[in-house]
Amino acid sequence: MSTASIALQRTPQAQYLLRIADTGLIHAQRLAEWCGHGPALEEDIALTNMALDLLGQARALLAHVGRLQGQGGGTALSEDQLAFLRDQRDYFNLTLVEQPLRQSSAHAPGGDFADTVLRNFLLSAWLGALWARLLDSSDTDVAAIAGKAIKESRYHQAHAAAWVVRLGDGSNESARRMAAALIRAWPYTAEMFERDAIDEQAQAAGLGPARDTLRAAWHAVVDPVLAQARLQPPPDTPFRSHGSSGRHSEHMGYILAEMQSLQRQFPGGQW
Repeated sequence: MSTASIALQRTPQAQYLLRIADTGLIHAQRLAEWCGHGPALEEDIALTNMALDLLGQARALLAHVGRLQGQGGGTALSEDQLAFLRDQRDYFNLTLVEQPLRQSSAHAPGGDFADTVLRNFLLSAWLGALWARLLDSSDTDVAAIAGKAIKESRYHQAHAAAWVVRLGDGSNESARRMAAALIRAWPYTAEMFERDAIDEQAQAAGLGPARDTLRAAWHAVVDPVLAQARLQPPPDTPFRSHGSSGRHSEHMGYILAEMQSLQRQFPGGQW
């Protein structure tokens, strides 16, 4: 018998923090798919280490959210429960991180190493801008997490940016692949800067910035690197993704089925 899903209290504070935690968690899961499949041994290890960094950031936030769930008469939750026992609608990650990365991924052909480094760059630039603002969070636990996470995000950003330039300004084939990866990823970046009621309340409480206020800092990092890589951002479109509101792409179900299977079949299992 599988373990039942937990009941999540969707407070604005929890939902705001889970948007960050879940983005790191699912991004880490996708990067981990490259373990043993990287184009070079050094890069294989680098991608795995970055996945572990993201997982550590997610764990810290999930543990904090779990404690917050126990305040006010609610039931405290562990980081494992939050990571593995929520229903799909209770995850709030950016939709971009759900999209398949490796070319051999089942469910969405076309992804390759270009998608990986391009996406890692776009996301690390966004997370870097976010962590920088969270250093001043009114929640001291969040500010402490940001103090460690921002250093990791800066490394991820520099590493991914070097690959974006190397491939974008490389051979005809690598440039073609990077341009195609940018076309695939770019429409999902609009979600990074969507402002809603959760953002409004977080900003008013001093918890963290509204997402639309991160746009200028993100472009200040992304635009020069794309220019150096000879990559032209596609024009904006009306398309909007809504993973951060709990409405996900078709790929999310496959990710959760893989992530959650062990915990649901063997509840409370420990190594």
